[in-house]
Amino acid sequence: MASLALPGSFLATSKPRPCRYAAGDSIIRCNVAEPLRFNKENGGSSMALQINGDSSFNNLWTANQVRRFPVPHAQNDTRLRIFSGTANPALSQEIACYMGLELGKIMIKRFADGEIYVQLQESVRGCDVYLVQPTCPPANENLMELLIMIDACRRASAKNITAVIPYFGYARADRKTQGRESIAAKLVANLITEAGADRVLACDLHSGQSMGYFDIPVDHVHGQPVILDYLASKTICSDDLVVVSPDVGGVARARAFAKKLSDAPLAIVDKRRHGHNVAEVMNLIGDVRGKVAVMVDDMIDTAGTIAKGAALLHQEGAREVYACTTHAVFSPPAIERLSSGLFQEVIITNTIPVAEQNYFPQLTILSVANLLGETIWRVHDDCAGGFEPYSGLGID
Repeated sequence: MASLALPGSFLATSKPRPCRYAAGDSIIRCNVAEPLRFNKENGGSSMALQINGDSSFNNLWTANQVRRFPVPHAQNDTRLRIFSGTANPALSQEIACYMGLELGKIMIKRFADGEIYVQLQESVRGCDVYLVQPTCPPANENLMELLIMIDACRRASAKNITAVIPYFGYARADRKTQGRESIAAKLVANLITEAGADRVLACDLHSGQSMGYFDIPVDHVHGQPVILDYLASKTICSDDLVVVSPDVGGVARARAFAKKLSDAPLAIVDKRRHGHNVAEVMNLIGDVRGKVAVMVDDMIDTAGTIAKGAALLHQEGAREVYACTTHAVFSPPAIERLSSGLFQEVIITNTIPVAEQNYFPQLTILSVANLLGETIWRVHDDCAGGFEPYSGLGID
């Protein structure tokens, strides 16, 4: 048996912990339960990681350290400014920390009637400005805040304005499936463009065609490298692994994920949706009996789809089920479903902040700050991302 072979990994740790945030040169861990590991006592086997038979890859894995690569950037560049909205200030601070910069000073407040007021507290004239603001719940509030931030930068004579949107709300409304529906993803793209953004940096859009709704350049990066590195750090035997798509629409995403996990086999859950946030599992395509099933999706909202899929996998004989997703929307009753015992571990990223009261023992949070920070440097330096170790950034 051979263990997971992961080429071109981006972020790696040798001793992962649940609810961890990797930022800069250190790892900040929350005191949640220890993640369950596979070992000889609970039936799994493990060997050292190898790439094409080369075990020297293990030399890159050092205890309690994040893999760092040379960043040949002028970190005292006064023409690059990063500002944070109120949606996810912790992620913005981690991005700035990775880049060796300070967050720009900005005042954001609400009037008594709920109107949003934005004022930049420093000059951005002629600067390359990056606004970090996911349009996560409350989506309308955060979207409007982003638009006003863009307008403030445009009126302050910023040279270039990039909207860094780790989670792009309204992305699910990207097509008409029945008559008299709106395509809200296109509408939101138009709003961001008309507000004055020159570029958009987004992470794991719900579907690739959403990039075509923008009339400005879009850099689309994926959170998969962060999750893949975490899974590779766990001693899961590759012969016992199967990657599962929770629906037919996510097959391409799951197939790409499986290819990077030692070309693991693929299974598909066939579901029929009767309404928004309501899913019914019908059938399973593929063999999961006695396997460790890794369910891959771009987001978890109410967790209805992934919870029913996990229940079906257990019925079909899966030994353990992992859930991996980039965006944790976690609308009620998602926490109850995810913590019900169906999952060995729920692995998410911090594109959307998770309230501390919503932590549960199976939850693991990984940070995409280094991924986004490196992407911002490359966009600012007009540098492509087509070489290792950042070939998975998806920057053209």
